[in-house]
Amino acid sequence: MSDPEHLIVVDAANVVGSRANGWWKDRAGAARRLLSDVADLTTRLPETTEITVVLEGAAKAAADGAEPRAPRITVVLAERSGDDTIVDVVAETDTHTQITVVTADRELRTRVETHGAETVGPSWFWSRIDRPAAGN
Repeated sequence: MSDPEHLIVVDAANVVGSRANGWWKDRAGAARRLLSDVADLTTRLPETTEITVVLEGAAKAAADGAEPRAPRITVVLAERSGDDTIVDVVAETDTHTQITVVTADRELRTRVETHGAETVGPSWFWSRIDRPAAGN
């Protein structure tokens, strides 16, 4: 396997919150479902792509050891604000040639773009998750 070149950083709260599917009733459950979806997505992405999912608040309970184990996924638990943690992840990354942050948060977009990341909205990410595997 090649060294990962592309890092996708997911603002989990923003991505989960972009769909009105009752996520607010069980934030940890919604985060677990997102992690499962991300694990499935990695099987359809190039081996040179890694995904980091940042969890904050009640959603951090999704990382209770039951989260999907999959190659090229990292789960980061925000000790303070999720946005600050995402900025830290982007700023500290020096091994990837491309960084994409998934969020609709305008202020966060501005903050990570100053570190060279590109930004996309949750619909971009959901379209990749919802896309069936090649050949289906």
